[in-house]
Amino acid sequence: MSVLLMLLSIVIFTCLVLVASMHPVKSHFGVSELKRRAKRNPALAQELRRYTAYVTLETLLRSLRALLLVLLVATLIGAFGWGWGVLLAIVFAVLYPSVARISAVRNLGRALYDRSEPWLLEFTARYTKALRAVREPSSSGGEPLRKIYSREDMAELISHSEDVIGKSERLLLSSAMSFFGKSVSEVMTPRSVIDFIKKAEFLGPLVLDELHALGHSRLPVIDGDLDHIVGVLHLRDLLSLDSKRSVTAEKAMEAKVFYIHEDDTLEHALAAFIKTRHHLFIVINQNRETVGLLTLEDTMEALIGRQIVDEDDVHDDLRKVAEREGQANNSPVDRVDL
Repeated sequence: MSVLLMLLSIVIFTCLVLVASMHPVKSHFGVSELKRRAKRNPALAQELRRYTAYVTLETLLRSLRALLLVLLVATLIGAFGWGWGVLLAIVFAVLYPSVARISAVRNLGRALYDRSEPWLLEFTARYTKALRAVREPSSSGGEPLRKIYSREDMAELISHSEDVIGKSERLLLSSAMSFFGKSVSEVMTPRSVIDFIKKAEFLGPLVLDELHALGHSRLPVIDGDLDHIVGVLHLRDLLSLDSKRSVTAEKAMEAKVFYIHEDDTLEHALAAFIKTRHHLFIVINQNRETVGLLTLEDTMEALIGRQIVDEDDVHDDLRKVAEREGQANNSPVDRVDL
C-alpha cells in the first residue's frame, strides 16, 4: 500500500510541476484592438478569447495547483507517516516552483498548455461564476499596466477611467482621439438640406426677412444649381445695405469660394480653416459635384465632442434633419429597390 502511495506521490508531484509551468500568454493588445484585428485575422480569435478569460484561466490553474499540492501532502503522509510525510511535503512544496522553471520543463508545460487551452477556455466559460468565487482579491483590481498600440487602445483606456477622469474630460479626450480618423463626409451638412440663394435674386426687405429666418450666417450663392456655386453671401453684412434700393445677391456676395473634397480628413479641414481664415467650405466629390457644406463649427464640434448651438440656429443638427427628410426621397408607390 505504501509503495503504491509512493508511486502516486511521484505522479502527483510530476503533475504539480507541469501545471506550475503552464501559463496563459497575456496579449500586449487591449480588447478593442484585438477585436479590430480579429476581424481581419481569424487566427486572433483564440487570442481574443484568451484575453477575455485571462484572469479566470489563471484562477483555474492556481486552483489546480492547490488541489494537487493537497493531494501530494495526503499521499506523502499516507506513505511515510506524519513525521517524514510532513517533512517531505514541505521539501516538495518549496522545490516544485524551481523545477517548473527549468527550461525543458517550461517548454513541455508550454506545449501541454497549447494543446489543452481550447478545453480550458471551454471549462472557464462554463464555470466562470464558480471560478470568480475563488479568485484572489488582487486579481479583480483591474488590468496590469500595458502598452498602447493604437487609438482604439487609448479610447478603451479612457472609457474605463471613470475614477480618474470626469465625464466631460473623457468625452473631450475620446472625441479628440477619433477626430483624426474622421473624414469631411462624416460631419458635413448634406446637399439635401443646403439652403442657398440664386445670384440674380434681389435682396429686398421680404427676401432679407426670409434669409434671416433660415438661421444661417452664410449662404452659398448659385448660378443655376448647387453644382455651380459662385460665391458666399454673409447675411450679417446685409444689415448695412440701403433698404431703399435692392441689390442682387451677386453684387453683395463674396466671390471667393473654397472647396474641399469629401474624403479629406477633418485634420486637413481644420488646418485649411486656420490657413484661409474662412468659416465655410463647399464639399465636392471626385466629379466636382457639390455633396455638402462644411463649417468651422462642424469641425470644432467633432473635435470637442459636443454641439455648439448658435443663437441664430434653427436646427441643432442638420444631418439628422437630412436623415429624417430623406425618408421621403425617391419613394413612389410603385418603387422597386434593387
